[in-house]
Amino acid sequence: MDTDQSYKHVYTGAETNIQYLQELFEKEGISSRVRNDFDSGLRAGFGGGLPGQVLLFVVKDHYDEALKIARETFPKDFKDE
Repeated sequence: MDTDQSYKHVYTGAETNIQYLQELFEKEGISSRVRNDFDSGLRAGFGGGLPGQVLLFVVKDHYDEALKIARETFPKDFKDE
């Protein structure tokens, strides 16, 4: 992750969902980054993360807007609050 800007976790899900959200975020001018702990662990020779679960982060300044988009796009993936 870039050290120039602070990122905040906004969503965890399937890679296809992450890619779709990234497209939506890009249209809104929201910078995002992906972290796949499972793939990273495999490459490094140890286990980590869950298969098929990718983490999506956005710049903190756009977190609220990104969270709203993610909740509207995949409402079943968020617990009722």
